[in-house]
Amino acid sequence: MQRTDLVFQRDAHLAQMQAVVLAVNPYSSLAQVEKDLFKQATEKSYVVITAATIFHPQGGGQPSDIGIMQSEAGAQFEMLSARTSNLSSEIVFHFGHFLDSEKIFSVSETVTQSIDEEKRLLFSRYHTAGHILGAAVRDIVSGHVKGLEKLKASHIPSMAACEYHGSIEGKWKDAIQARVDEIIDADYPVTAKWWDDEEFRLNGLEDALPDRKALGVPDDEKFRVIEIGPADTYPCGGTHVDSSKECGKTTVKKISRSKGTSRIGYSLAE
Repeated sequence: MQRTDLVFQRDAHLAQMQAVVLAVNPYSSLAQVEKDLFKQATEKSYVVITAATIFHPQGGGQPSDIGIMQSEAGAQFEMLSARTSNLSSEIVFHFGHFLDSEKIFSVSETVTQSIDEEKRLLFSRYHTAGHILGAAVRDIVSGHVKGLEKLKASHIPSMAACEYHGSIEGKWKDAIQARVDEIIDADYPVTAKWWDDEEFRLNGLEDALPDRKALGVPDDEKFRVIEIGPADTYPCGGTHVDSSKECGKTTVKKISRSKGTSRIGYSLAE
């Protein structure tokens, strides 16, 4: 099956678009490794695969978009979770159910995809704010914590945080908050760019170059990076707001430490 075109990576503001249906499968027909992607399934659940998608699949710390797909024939599919296939990282599954079980999509049919714009904006604000927090931690703490290394991040509103290898003491919280405020108030533009390996090296970010072999990315394919003015540049496939100021008030929460790792939570004014 052809690779899913991730349209949201080129236009995060697109709220509706048309896409061709490649597959419509009952959830029950999936391999167990694919069923594991959607724990909320019922006997009425389906997975829809389209040639392109407007829906950001859960990944990179960002929650899945939600929304609706509908056909001209009147079939409506409530899209509850977009996930990348466990068997092919190039395919996006759309999990959900048809509002009328008698009306489902046909393969090769063109459908209209519509996202929940309010959720998309919230998730984009959290994702950009997470990058800003990461930049602030780097700027304030990197010269003071031995072996500091960012491990992962969650941009889920209820559990947003950045995690690091290294012990970050609570005394750094106020300085990190001040740097976060500074980056947000600067109203830096947030832009997506596409870099090859040489551009990572030229920009001094060779350590941030994703592992092509592990990801199955061809040598001639460029990686998407998100640039927040002069404050930060980092490889990312998620959605973001247009400027740092659009994140709004971002509060650095408790810094917790356990077994050589540190977790810095954050929240946004919603």
